[in-house]
Amino acid sequence: MVTEQPQQTKAKRSRDIIRFLLWVGGIILLNVLAATYFFRIDLTEDKRYTIAPVTKQMLTNLDDDVVVEVYLEGDFPAGFKRLQQSVRETLNEFKVYAGGNIRTVFIDPTAIPNDTARAQYFTQLAQKGIMPTNLRASEDGKQVERLVFPGAVVKYKGKEATVNLLKGNLAASAEQRLNQSVEGVEYELATAIRKVAFPSQRTIGYLMGQGQLEMEQVADLVGSLGEYYRVARGELSQIPDLQGLDLIIVAKPTQPFSELDKYKIDQFIMNGGKAVFFVDALQADMDSLGSGGMFAMPYNLNLDDLLFRYGVRLNPEMIMDLNSGFIPVVTGYLGDRPQTEMINWRFYPLLNNFSQHPVTRNLDAVYTKFVGTMDTVRADGIRKTPLIFTSNYSRVLQPPVPVTLEEARMEVRPEQFSAGPQPVGYLLEGKFTSLFRNRRAPQGAAATAVKEVGVASRIAVFSDGDLVRNDVNPRTGQPYELGFDRYNNVKFANKELALNTIHYMLDSEGLINVRSKEIKLRPLDRIRVKEERGTWQLLNLVLPIVLLTIFGFLRFYLRKRKYERRADG
Repeated sequence: MVTEQPQQTKAKRSRDIIRFLLWVGGIILLNVLAATYFFRIDLTEDKRYTIAPVTKQMLTNLDDDVVVEVYLEGDFPAGFKRLQQSVRETLNEFKVYAGGNIRTVFIDPTAIPNDTARAQYFTQLAQKGIMPTNLRASEDGKQVERLVFPGAVVKYKGKEATVNLLKGNLAASAEQRLNQSVEGVEYELATAIRKVAFPSQRTIGYLMGQGQLEMEQVADLVGSLGEYYRVARGELSQIPDLQGLDLIIVAKPTQPFSELDKYKIDQFIMNGGKAVFFVDALQADMDSLGSGGMFAMPYNLNLDDLLFRYGVRLNPEMIMDLNSGFIPVVTGYLGDRPQTEMINWRFYPLLNNFSQHPVTRNLDAVYTKFVGTMDTVRADGIRKTPLIFTSNYSRVLQPPVPVTLEEARMEVRPEQFSAGPQPVGYLLEGKFTSLFRNRRAPQGAAATAVKEVGVASRIAVFSDGDLVRNDVNPRTGQPYELGFDRYNNVKFANKELALNTIHYMLDSEGLINVRSKEIKLRPLDRIRVKEERGTWQLLNLVLPIVLLTIFGFLRFYLRKRKYERRADG
């Protein structure tokens, strides 16, 4: 038997000590580098854990604690658990970039044991805008129901913002809608934080004086915009120019614009101002619809040349659509009491066909009334993006268009509804050319030097003036929420479309582009999962133990063999 010499043993120990010290030094160096140079690596294909640069920049600028109370706590089915986990992971990422200025609290509202206290808490959440969802799901072949509050409240220095975490299109499957909600988590949370911590200094002007919607008819939109921006209103003819505004809204004008009024709008856009137009080409209104009906005729708004120069044309046509809303119609009498029935009203298209632009991505259906067609015309240097379309089953009517309640009772002839999708909203971006190029400024203009080619700007045009009109309760005079159909008790996404459009136009940082985030849905084969469930469970439980046992025996055998050889040598 041969033994190692003392000198060899000492040299080996020295090498082992040096190797150990090198390992320790390397680990310390890596920790120092990691602490000095921060980085995170997202190895997922769709970059689901990557926070947008604009969000990171905003979070690094926080100067005080932001508290986020999330009401998605509890034992949920897989779909909602995925949304819950996505919210948790996103907030954890926010914490990293906020330097400790983000604090999160996950709350289960249904865990309150006292029935009275729990009901009061539910009421408080509803008053904040966090409405419960009655969740039905299948677990182990059984149908279960749970009350879920898919929302959050962001608090900062005494200010609060409510976040709706369950978004998406109701026409999609439950799984797809939850995936759309997951895609929007970063945007919804980041927007709420910016709302309370970094209020915008932008100013929006609501123009009046040409028969536009009255303030009670746009109360919900103006109130919602006031949470993000300063909002001013005024008659266009009474102000010399539009300086000091960042964006103007023209909502359903019914009277013509003078040349001076158009000049003020034109020069505002030439100087970089943004504008959103909600304009009807034909005059039609249910308030004017008598028992004999009416004929929808073109408006004379004197806006056609202005919009044409910018790259879009509103056609004097009206769209009917098989995918439409319902109105109450008297179908008979019981004694002296009228009997009403909700009947499909094809002059009220429901729009659920959107482009993949950040403004309209994952948007729910939009409710329109007496909407017209529109198309684009040549405008050099202008990028034109259609935002929203009618369904495949639309019909285009030329004026005069007869509008009567009898039409709602008539049998549908599908061959008449073959016009296909019609664009009813466009976004125009670029350097616009002035309508008054090579012309003199109108008499009375404050600035007589015409700016003929503008700086980069954005314009949005929708061919429905009622798109931003909220109904008003006839008994109380209080406005309903924009997009709420009081006859059918359904809420549509009109307000979200309008807010997204305005956010996009005024968002110089590009936060709304986070809405473009896409996470691919990779559903499992449910039938195969059910059939092979036992096999995979057994495999996951037994295989690791078997592998560890084999590894242990193999390691024992190799070590034994190694030292036996050394002893024999």
